Amino acid sequence: MDAVQRREARQRLTRPLWDELQVWLRLQRGLVLDNTKTAQAIDYSLKAWPALTRHLDNGEVAIDNNLIEQQIKPWKLGAKNWLFVGSELAGQRAAVVMSLVQSAKLCRVEPWAYLRDVLARIHTHPNHRIDELLPHRWQHGCTTRAD
Repeated sequence: MDAVQRREARQRLTRPLWDELQVWLRLQRGLVLDNTKTAQAIDYSLKAWPALTRHLDNGEVAIDNNLIEQQIKPWKLGAKNWLFVGSELAGQRAAVVMSLVQSAKLCRVEPWAYLRDVLARIHTHPNHRIDELLPHRWQHGCTTRAD
């Protein structure tokens, strides 16, 4: 389905279920004691309701964040290994590289080809056109316009 069809299906089939869930959560919140884990979970859900239901009004919004979770999983698993990367500056640099790798993956760009190319030519690339080297604008081995 395209985004419009997905939105229409969500409005017709899913919104009524979300509306029922919201009513049920409010009713349950009145039955549980304050300062309990259940109360905290219900309060969190109700407070985040606009974000939880954003997908109902926009067919382009994913229902879940599985894609992002999959993207950050390798970095989260390695977090303990990178805890002592040498210095704060080294940690910041590692974070930049990790961000570029994940951005390249999201843009369907092979990360190592991207990094090899960008690192090979960044020292001669004009500073005012550095945005051309970001993963979503990168063109392998060429620039988009003359200086």
